Amino acid sequence: MSLTTLGLELPTDPRWVDIASMNIGEILVDHAWCEQKAASSCISLIVMYTHKVELVEVLTPIVAEEWGHFQRVLKELRKRNIPLGRQRKDDYVNELRSRVRRSIGDQHEQMMDNLLINALIEARSCERFKLLSEHIADESLRTFYRELMISEAGHYRTFIELAETYLPASRVRERWKEFLAVEADIMATMAVRGDRMH
Repeated sequence: MSLTTLGLELPTDPRWVDIASMNIGEILVDHAWCEQKAASSCISLIVMYTHKVELVEVLTPIVAEEWGHFQRVLKELRKRNIPLGRQRKDDYVNELRSRVRRSIGDQHEQMMDNLLINALIEARSCERFKLLSEHIADESLRTFYRELMISEAGHYRTFIELAETYLPASRVRERWKEFLAVEADIMATMAVRGDRMH
């Protein structure tokens, strides 16, 4: 697998971007919470694996970057007089996280699963940001989503590279292929919703 490509097995249903375009306020709200959860997820990894020096060093600036994205989405909401509202349930992420192996003896394998789940979320977010950057009418939001698309692609690669720091690349690639298949299955069974980023 090339780290320069997303590698997702199932593209987003083309109907999603049209529906999302008509509900851009809802998308921005959901996006804000996605960025908050991305920052929190990186903090959780740091707390879980505080003894992994490279992981802590690599993820710390990503926490700041994801929080910066959260602030940027809040700014877009304020420009449109849209309240943040309550945090939303993310069925996509919950489904992915339910597939992480819970009881395995090898801590590195568990850590790999957690890193690859984060890589998948970033990859799907990147793909959706690309769609928004190409298809929504609001020119400023098109630019906004293009910038974030580039950032998410970098995070996606970082999570995979971190996994390969602690496990053989061949093992990471094998597990990544398994997760890609799982993610495709999840995407195939989820309803197309214009009020959710995923």
